[in-house]
Amino acid sequence: MWRLRVAVNVRGQVRPLAAMVTMTMVGASLAGCAGGGGGGGDPGARPLSAGQTCQSVQSELNRMVNNGVQGSVEAQSAGRKLSAQQKADADRYNQLLEQYLGARCHVA
Repeated sequence: MWRLRVAVNVRGQVRPLAAMVTMTMVGASLAGCAGGGGGGGDPGARPLSAGQTCQSVQSELNRMVNNGVQGSVEAQSAGRKLSAQQKADADRYNQLLEQYLGARCHVA
């Protein structure tokens, strides 16, 4: 699960600041690194879902930031209680941000 913090620049564009990764299979990851063979390099950009573009994902992220979702994302990350709607919004935001970064939209 990715937990990402973002900043919004003057024009309202989303910019990643830092990412903290919670690994569920640490042992398997370490075994894969120690194995030597079998790749281990950069897996490359992940494709976006059908009908999505970097611009459409960024637009939705920006809309959510403009509607104040960043406070909910930070509260969720800090372990504070959220309403069902706030949690859904924070989860959707994190999902979109993971897609955006995974597709390397921030690099293009």
